[in-house]
Amino acid sequence: MIGAAARAVFAGLLLTFVLAPGIFAPLLAPLAPETGPVIYERASLLSLSLSHLGLVLAASVAATAVAVTLAILVTRPFGAAFRPLARSVANLGQTFPPVAVLALAVPMMGFGAGPTLLALFLYGLLPIFENAMTGLTALPPATLEAARGIGMTPRQRLLRVELPLALPVILAGVRLSVVIALGTATIGSTVAARTLGEVIIAGLLTSNTAFVVQGGLVVGLFAVLLHDALIQLERRLSGPRRGEG
Repeated sequence: MIGAAARAVFAGLLLTFVLAPGIFAPLLAPLAPETGPVIYERASLLSLSLSHLGLVLAASVAATAVAVTLAILVTRPFGAAFRPLARSVANLGQTFPPVAVLALAVPMMGFGAGPTLLALFLYGLLPIFENAMTGLTALPPATLEAARGIGMTPRQRLLRVELPLALPVILAGVRLSVVIALGTATIGSTVAARTLGEVIIAGLLTSNTAFVVQGGLVVGLFAVLLHDALIQLERRLSGPRRGEG
């Protein structure tokens, strides 16, 4: 987790890049072609950032819902036999690279956000599923026995005991999935999805390193800040630890 000062610096840089990128023109000018633009202006970085984050959020919410549901089902006695099948489904996104998923999805879904959402969803399943499985199967037996002893039904034990105790571990998987999706979403611009990858791809096509740096820095800053925010959330849910003030 980054410190408060570093967090403030990164957040300030991100806001400046997104809202007033022209401020950085003197720094980026040496990276641009002699007669080429320095700052990407075909679309505002703010609108691209919002669209990029929207895709990541939608895919991550869907992946979390499906992965956690699968983990709950296969950790119940009636669903244990389906654990290998569920793991195979979760591994599907890691088997096919996102670029391959996009290529296969475009003929069925057309260009735009759809193929990107599908690729991010499939790619985000495995980390969440594995962490949810770990969290739900590594609970203290004494705690579960105590819940049974006071007469809790299986549903009550799941909602009041198992999921709250497993939540920090599940969130660690969500954090990994979100950070992966944030970087992977950039390739969505290859199929006309509005993401920050548009800036990077424009830079690559025109040999304009200034564009590449702009897009890469914004994505990188978003990744650092989101990663840090989710770590803080995990720590709060885990409660105070020894040695931490």
